Amino acid sequence: MSAYPPISEHLDDVASARAEGRRKMEWAAQHMPIMERVREEFREEKPLEGETIGMAMHVEAKTAILVETLADGGADVAVTGCNPLSTHDDVSAALDAHESITSYAKRGVGDEAYYEAIEAVIAHEPTITVDDGMDLVAAIHEDHPELIDGIVGGAEETTTGVHRLRAMDEDGALEYPVFAVNDTPMKRLFDNVHGTGESSLASIAMTTNLSWAGKDVVVAGFGYCGKGVARKAAGQNANVIVTEVEPRRALEAHMEGYDVMPMAEAAEMGDVFLTTTGNRDVIVEEHFEKMDDGVVLANAGHFDIEIDLEALAELAVDRYEAREGVDAYELEDGRRLNVVAEGRLVNLAAPVSLGHPVEVMDQSFGVQAVCVRELLECAHAETYEPGVHDVPDELDREIAEIKLAAEGVEYDSLTESQREYMDSWDHGT
Repeated sequence: MSAYPPISEHLDDVASARAEGRRKMEWAAQHMPIMERVREEFREEKPLEGETIGMAMHVEAKTAILVETLADGGADVAVTGCNPLSTHDDVSAALDAHESITSYAKRGVGDEAYYEAIEAVIAHEPTITVDDGMDLVAAIHEDHPELIDGIVGGAEETTTGVHRLRAMDEDGALEYPVFAVNDTPMKRLFDNVHGTGESSLASIAMTTNLSWAGKDVVVAGFGYCGKGVARKAAGQNANVIVTEVEPRRALEAHMEGYDVMPMAEAAEMGDVFLTTTGNRDVIVEEHFEKMDDGVVLANAGHFDIEIDLEALAELAVDRYEAREGVDAYELEDGRRLNVVAEGRLVNLAAPVSLGHPVEVMDQSFGVQAVCVRELLECAHAETYEPGVHDVPDELDREIAEIKLAAEGVEYDSLTESQREYMDSWDHGT
């Protein structure tokens, strides 16, 4: 076992932290009917009995409900953070108090401690991985290939992680099956659109104390996350500008009524810039040189490489904390460019950030939980070969049905004749 200590050994007042973390978790649980249903099933049937689950996630109250659900299903769980600034230490401490959970997640760690915590999770020799960003999967393949034969499979939560996994799969380097949870409708249509849109804008507004109304807001990327940010910003009376590299998405943004232009042009116009691409070097030196004094720069992608902060630091003659969570970079001509949350995932890394709304994450984590169940149910049948797999549609529908029932929403079903018609090819005009 790793010598890296769990969260409880980092804190001065562990009991107080655990109590506060538990309070946050209880609030989240009240608003997560999907996870409540899944948790009841897992407690009764123990489908994860004897398994060890390694997790690298944003460790906060909603995630904690997923972690405890997996533990209640019979698994031993080791968890750490997937972003140095997204962990809530009190929630991490509350998880670590569970007899079947070890939490290594701690907020504000440097790169070395961040990866030491991932190594500590791997030292538990997981049979299943649950990841957000793919750092855990990458570390296992690169540094611990001897563990791969004992791993049933994994699940990946986010866009960036799925992109990395698909690249790994195309190279023939992914050696166990992983579900692309991010790509399933119950994730991308709600978590990516409503979750990212609402939580990113709320975090920026609370951190800066600035209004959206009348602002020129530049949204980099018009995938599901970018669509959500653009829609929510427009709903708060901002003027939205979209930048894109994919022509069909650019056309979609144009036909939805947004201004579409290259970042080089948008840089001269924007008041707030929010990147959602999952790629690197989206806002770089040539863009900084054109920006107005006082602009706000933030990132809603997974890693802190979308805004080139090294180039910005080289341009700056001074850097100081303008507000908690906001670093001002003062340029030689006196302009100040303000970066929120160190360019990290703004809806989780800003000081006031709480991540996606509880109801949204209830859906995403419900999918995660049933994917873990599916991997184990199908393990002996070898249904899933190494590689990236779409989440089976019946699992996604299962989560949607639980949510609709909890909301008291009824809906129609196909009749036999309608089902027959949809499955046939010989009914012409």
